[in-house]
Amino acid sequence: MKHHALKTLLSVSLILCCAAATLARGAQETKQSTASAAPSYRAEFLKEMDNLEKKLVSLAEAMPAEKYSWRPMEGVRSVGEVYTHMAGSNFNFTQFLGIKPPAGTGDVGKITDKAKVVEMLKQSLAHVRQAATNTPEAEWDKTVTYSGRNIVVREAFFRQALGMREHLGQSIAYARMNRVVPPWTAEREAQQQKKPATQ
Repeated sequence: MKHHALKTLLSVSLILCCAAATLARGAQETKQSTASAAPSYRAEFLKEMDNLEKKLVSLAEAMPAEKYSWRPMEGVRSVGEVYTHMAGSNFNFTQFLGIKPPAGTGDVGKITDKAKVVEMLKQSLAHVRQAATNTPEAEWDKTVTYSGRNIVVREAFFRQALGMREHLGQSIAYARMNRVVPPWTAEREAQQQKKPATQ
């Protein structure tokens, strides 16, 4: 009887040990899966670029050509100058990675024609996107010299995105002052108007 009880106890212990090992392995696999599923800095930056590109380009295209020389007051950038400033910054931004600006973009600040300004803006955004895409994941934590400071690559990229965000806000204000509704806002308002009224 004692032998049978001991055998039963050992069997139960073995089952419990196997169950514990299975749970531990499952937890480890879940942890690894979660870690591998976590977005990288590059993925997060490219997601931010998607949003920035859509809004910047659509707003630049929505502004009438005759408003590109408009400025709220003397001494501040005009509508077109805000976009060319961003384009020039984007082209020069990648030099800390050893990536030179594309040929023919050195005088971007002198462009005033709307179609050319919008095209340069698009090219500059694509330039930053390509630089981010081509920068290996392992290098996003690498320390570099950027604007005279030692920072990691990911911070440099996100600082550039932050600068574009600031100028997007400026451009939205310029558009509103000229009675131009940002396209994404106009689209949202149009969709809301299509919704049936609730009883």
